[in-house]
Amino acid sequence: MSADQRPFVPVDFDRPSIARVFDALLGGQDNYAADRAVLRQILELAPESQVMAKEVRHWLVRTVRYLTDREGIDQFLDLGSGFPAVENTHQVAQRYNPEAQVVYVDHDPVVQAHGRAILAANDFAHMLGADLTQPAEVIEELVRTHRLDFDRPAGLILCAIVHHIQDLDEARKVVRAYVDALAPGSYVVLLHQHNPADGSEAADLATSLEKRFNGTGLDTLYRTREEIESLFEGLELMEPGLTYPHLWWPDGPRFTPLSPVNLTSLGGVARKP
Repeated sequence: MSADQRPFVPVDFDRPSIARVFDALLGGQDNYAADRAVLRQILELAPESQVMAKEVRHWLVRTVRYLTDREGIDQFLDLGSGFPAVENTHQVAQRYNPEAQVVYVDHDPVVQAHGRAILAANDFAHMLGADLTQPAEVIEELVRTHRLDFDRPAGLILCAIVHHIQDLDEARKVVRAYVDALAPGSYVVLLHQHNPADGSEAADLATSLEKRFNGTGLDTLYRTREEIESLFEGLELMEPGLTYPHLWWPDGPRFTPLSPVNLTSLGGVARKP
């Protein structure tokens, strides 16, 4: 049985989900009471988090647009994708190349069911139900189904997901396994929660958020710049490098003030030589 045909797993409505909490942050409808309870806890510490979630989405849009329009990338693997909502990878990529292939990977059964329903009429976008921390299984399934051509450059998207892998060495190994499978000329798009560890309000907020969700199943590591940079080992970071999402080639001048939460994420786009 292929990974995208596995039986539907019963949903525990009392247990929050990373994907559904992010959906709640974006103001979506695909979340439950447990997810909204987590949202309230986040907003207690960082009221601007909903605005920040939208900034992360805008960053993703800009990176995918750049890779499709400027670098000619026509196939994407979006790991831990969450719901394929408005302005997600397939919509942005297919705006510039209607035949751009996009494969979303997520282990959340609600995300899988919702995603397959949304993508049913799209021949070039697919939802794969799998655990991204098992790269050998994911890659094997993609090769078997010919969803992606690993002999050609692709875009690997790890947007706000690697920080949920608790062990840094494991996180590096997971990222490296996918990078090793990619053809030269491929790109990695990665955004990670960040603790500047400099005594600032942003550092205090990062520490508070990490402690709040430790042991909840939504554990999030706010790593240092050096730790996040290590995930790009062997890759060539594109300008402007590893930076705050709002500084990665913004579409225009900023009209809203920054808050500490804006300084708790770092993102970058890197090329595989």
